[in-house]
Amino acid sequence: MEQVYKQIVQKIREIYKEPEEFIPLHAPVFSGNEKNYLNECIDSSFVSSVGKFVDLFEEKMAEYTGAKKAVVCVNGTNALYLALKMVGVDKDTEVLTQPLTFIATANAISYCGAQPVFIDVDRDTMGLSPVALKIWLEQNTHPGTRNAKPINKNTGREISAVVPMHTFGHPVRIDEIVAVCDEYSIPVVEDAAESLGSFYRGKHTGTFGKIGVLSFNGNKILTTGGGGMLLFMDEELAAKAKHLTTQAKIPHPWEFVHDEIGYNYRMPNINAALGLAQLEQLPSFIKSKRKIAWEYDDFFRLLTSGFKRRNPNLFPVLFVTEPSLSESNYWLNCILMPNRTERDTFLKYSNESGVMTRPVWRLMNKLEMFKKCQTDELLNSEWLEDRLVNIPSSVIV
Repeated sequence: MEQVYKQIVQKIREIYKEPEEFIPLHAPVFSGNEKNYLNECIDSSFVSSVGKFVDLFEEKMAEYTGAKKAVVCVNGTNALYLALKMVGVDKDTEVLTQPLTFIATANAISYCGAQPVFIDVDRDTMGLSPVALKIWLEQNTHPGTRNAKPINKNTGREISAVVPMHTFGHPVRIDEIVAVCDEYSIPVVEDAAESLGSFYRGKHTGTFGKIGVLSFNGNKILTTGGGGMLLFMDEELAAKAKHLTTQAKIPHPWEFVHDEIGYNYRMPNINAALGLAQLEQLPSFIKSKRKIAWEYDDFFRLLTSGFKRRNPNLFPVLFVTEPSLSESNYWLNCILMPNRTERDTFLKYSNESGVMTRPVWRLMNKLEMFKKCQTDELLNSEWLEDRLVNIPSSVIV
């Protein structure tokens, strides 16, 4: 297999036209109005949470995603926490989500005092399986008494929300998930942190559920340095979120009056300026990333074809392509190795060769703080954890 690893590393270097130097997994690109907008922001003296770039960033992002309203936040994790609180996630309730996700998903649930329940993913989307979700709800819940939300008959806790995550930018079958949740009167909060620029059935991720959440961390397809955003189809709910993120302060020229417990989750104007400049370039970023993905796909198809001829009984290296009915942003490209041993060997080889690769996150239910959480069998999640590797995915300008 070492010859195969060598071919993969050589292809990555060919794509990024970097024969010797280190190639990162995903580096930000600042090739537009970033410096102009930052200078304008500094010159205006409005560098904190008030300023025109905050409003413009929200307006333009709502326009791009098709959401009715967008509300910026200090980071994606806080945005997800606030979204969960707004749909009724509270202490001693349970939230159904996937184990194959970044820790922020499970952490945000924990911040609410709620318990995550981990349901298996589909192999093709790497995100929450609507079939597994329905089976779990059928087998483990009965109707609630206080309201329409179901009760976990194993724990007596209310199921307060479902959080699917669009893994590495590939959309889950979100319409099917929402349909299952509507049947059980459970609100859906979409963790779309990785899927800005991804569409399912022609509709942007993050706009199917009650609230969608984006992240603008430094390694995302669009970055504000740090930051997040909530997407709403309900304008009243969006206004409530805006109020809560600004310390629940009632607008007034000089008085300081707050009408409930709020949060200091406001994105500074200087970060929003960076985000607006990045958003202007998002179509070209996505075009570049999809072109890179197609080049990877062609390469791995040829590699697999040759691999099968030489080793017909062995599992090939596969490139993960966008699911059906989807248009992915290909935030982080993925390959599937034959098994965990080959995965680990390739990770060592590629990183020692100056090409950054990484495994998928350790499953949430295997982390110490979530080991006692309820799960289903997680067969697909385990299978993916053993095989999945992220390879370099930076935009090329």
